[in-house]
Amino acid sequence: MKKIIISVTNDLSTDQRVNKVATSLSKIGLSVLLVGVHSNKSFNDQFKIKRFKLFNKKGFFFYLEYNIKLFFFLIKSDYNILLSNDLDTIVPNLLVSKIKNKPLVYDSHELFSEVPELISRPVRKKIWKMIEYFCLPKLNFSYTVSDSIADYYNTNHGIQMSVIRNFPLKKPVLNNKQPNKRKIIIYQGAINKDRGIELMILSMNYVDATLIIVGNGDEINRLKDLTKDNNLEDKVSFIGHVNFNKLHEITQKADLGLSFEEDSCLAYRYSLPNKIFDYINAEIPVLVSNLPEYKKNLNNYIFCNFLVSRNPKVVASQINKILEKGKIQYANEIKKAKRKFCWDSEELKLFKLFEKISF
Repeated sequence: MKKIIISVTNDLSTDQRVNKVATSLSKIGLSVLLVGVHSNKSFNDQFKIKRFKLFNKKGFFFYLEYNIKLFFFLIKSDYNILLSNDLDTIVPNLLVSKIKNKPLVYDSHELFSEVPELISRPVRKKIWKMIEYFCLPKLNFSYTVSDSIADYYNTNHGIQMSVIRNFPLKKPVLNNKQPNKRKIIIYQGAINKDRGIELMILSMNYVDATLIIVGNGDEINRLKDLTKDNNLEDKVSFIGHVNFNKLHEITQKADLGLSFEEDSCLAYRYSLPNKIFDYINAEIPVLVSNLPEYKKNLNNYIFCNFLVSRNPKVVASQINKILEKGKIQYANEIKKAKRKFCWDSEELKLFKLFEKISF
């Protein structure tokens, strides 16, 4: 059986894209080994897993330590193909693929060198840009999550990336038509800079509902303080990371899903967050930022509402109107969209790409 090593710099436990890709590749007869960072959290036991214990938990030395360990691990490993996820794993993957003359596939989850965390860190941004400039033109097989990111790479690096969007695995929803006594709003995903979570919290001053925030990140303590300062602890709940199945269970009980990324950088402007399609998969309406990829994919659906302002009172007014209407009013259209925005169609694109690779 042919072997593939898939590497990523997270602990794998909440990375739905890696799980979907690995599951799909196992269907075509590949033996999958996943490489991430150490965690006690469980993951899909269908796959072999290698998790590095690292002394450094974040920042420059985290990436340096991880990439050095990954390089030596790959050099010593027996495999037929490598799959690198994002720019922070590309260097050891590319070097080892050249040394051992093995094919490398690259999955760009986002426009890594343009994330908001790098805006105020020009030296770090320059380093990632140099890695991008050096590595990406040397790739023969690559794909990303949106047309806008693919166009960016084509314009700036002359490479043709396939687009495999981050749609969810289709999952059933509990047939519970009993409305929540108190409406539930959900945000799921990274709790990082410019995700618009502050706006969600401040909007809750004018909404009689519960906002559930699922995930973790660098901004979580500041946002918890903001919640406390606005006396919103009875309306805003932070529940941390949960696994894929638990996340779907929580999401389907909500009445509205939010995605308020700011147009603060190219990474967000060109993004197509999987959380939006997780909401659709859970059959709830959405309120999202007015960004190009969002509009391109969702503009014709009445269950998808776009922010008209980033003023908390105006946002609250939009939220209240959607909650008042009720998610049952959107049910038929969401079910149709759910059939379209699922992993089945994207999986076929992945298979087509791997058919081109000799290994």
